[in-house]
Amino acid sequence: MAVRRQVLSDQHVDRAEAGKDEFIEEWQDFISRYAWGEIWTRPGLDRPMRSAITLTALIAGGHWGEFEMHVRAALRNGLTREQIKEVLLQSAIYLSVPSANNAFSHARAVFDRLDAQEESTS
Repeated sequence: MAVRRQVLSDQHVDRAEAGKDEFIEEWQDFISRYAWGEIWTRPGLDRPMRSAITLTALIAGGHWGEFEMHVRAALRNGLTREQIKEVLLQSAIYLSVPSANNAFSHARAVFDRLDAQEESTS
């Protein structure tokens, strides 16, 4: 749970935990134990590399809501916007130009929301 909070933010995890009910409780437990407790904590890759891989996989699968969440997580994990752009350009070659085009649109939307939040708190 600590890694999940570090990568996705306390706010995200608190929302997910608050939304648990009898139907989804086991799913949330599964994700916490396996994705965040087993995979994201392995020593073989650092978090920025895991974020780059995750972004690519989400583009490949067309999972745009999760992609946006992981764009924010990638920034939290130390990737720069420039590095995220490079991941998206790389994905155009190995996935498809339309997929990368969609990824750029979603990433820019995330960046725009983050910039607006920053401006409102300044």
